[in-house]
Amino acid sequence: MNRLNLHLVSDSTGETLEMIAKAALAQFDDPHVSRHFWPMVRSRQHLDRIVPELAANPGLVLYTLVNAESRVRLEEHCRHLGLPAVAVLDQVTAALESQLGQEAHGRPGRQHSMDEHYFKRVDAIHYTIAHDDGVGYEEWEEADIVLTGVSRTSKTPTSIYLANRGYKVANIPLVVESPPPKALFGLRHPLVVGLTTAPERLVQIRRNRLLTLNETTETSYVDNGRVKDELQFARRMFADNGWPVIDVTRRSIEETAAAIIRLVQDRSRRDQQIGGVSKPI
Repeated sequence: MNRLNLHLVSDSTGETLEMIAKAALAQFDDPHVSRHFWPMVRSRQHLDRIVPELAANPGLVLYTLVNAESRVRLEEHCRHLGLPAVAVLDQVTAALESQLGQEAHGRPGRQHSMDEHYFKRVDAIHYTIAHDDGVGYEEWEEADIVLTGVSRTSKTPTSIYLANRGYKVANIPLVVESPPPKALFGLRHPLVVGLTTAPERLVQIRRNRLLTLNETTETSYVDNGRVKDELQFARRMFADNGWPVIDVTRRSIEETAAAIIRLVQDRSRRDQQIGGVSKPI
């Protein structure tokens, strides 16, 4: 199989471009791809400096350049080198212009501007880090989302991912011998979500965790019967409190977070319908 050189050229951080490329590549079976990442390309001089790399590693060029002069120059270089170049956001931007009845501003990195949403995300990240692993129960009511589940059910990485989406998240481990603070059961503002997984998968994850810590002693932490009891304990708690449950066995962190965000949005819609509020979500 031929190896593809994939050049990602952006006039901003390139985060959006990387996510698009990753999503597209996920549709192929083990593609042999060498990624060449070119962020913050905002000048003619910078653009010209990467041309030798394009020539030395011919392949597909994906770009998000909003400056017209930079776009034209990159496209000219690609035509000269015989390389396909795709402006990945053009069709979406054009469709939005048509529907919104206005032209796009065309300013590099505009989605990363330090506006209200930016500071909301920073605040969410600070809150989430400060309320990891059951810490700060006095402030759980301030959270948007509270994740709970037994050890190694992806609570912390899911929390951090959600925080980067602007949600304040607290996560609480469930331990049979040490019930969580009573504050968990009286929360009104946050959406409490239970995370669970298949016992076999959980044992495997815990064993791998112990290996990274150079711990080879067998303990109840990885005992099959014990793990099943823990998961049953957690499921009873979820059911008794009417908390929605997400099985993370075959889900990536992104997929789990997406399911949680849908739950938050569904609850928001229900609250608005009950309150007779018609503003968009």
